[in-house]
Amino acid sequence: MTPDELADRFESAAKRIGPAVARGVEHTGTLGQARIRGNASGRPGPNVITGAYRNSWQTQTRRLPYGAQCTLGTNAPQGRRLEFGFTGVDSLGRHYDQPPFPHVQPALPFIEATLMAQMRLAVAEVLL
Repeated sequence: MTPDELADRFESAAKRIGPAVARGVEHTGTLGQARIRGNASGRPGPNVITGAYRNSWQTQTRRLPYGAQCTLGTNAPQGRRLEFGFTGVDSLGRHYDQPPFPHVQPALPFIEATLMAQMRLAVAEVLL
């Protein structure tokens, strides 16, 4: 391979890597959201009463020049208490001794493995 051919190949890969990574990050976010929602569907995670908390988990993906970022979270006020538990008095004077019902922490190894697999796929796609 000549230096010019190699330069062309690198230039082509540079143009394609951003979209490939963004697709992988978005897919990982979607699967991570589903895993957290699944973990928030009963023990050992929190029980489902109305489904509003489970459905409050959202993903937001933003594309960057050579990749993407994904934010996965909830705006529900009980999210932190459900994940980590709470013992004490809240701002309204109510007493709690609520144990933790982890649903995010158990999903993290899956999200990490999925992201790594998606990044390997993105690189393989660009190098072909």
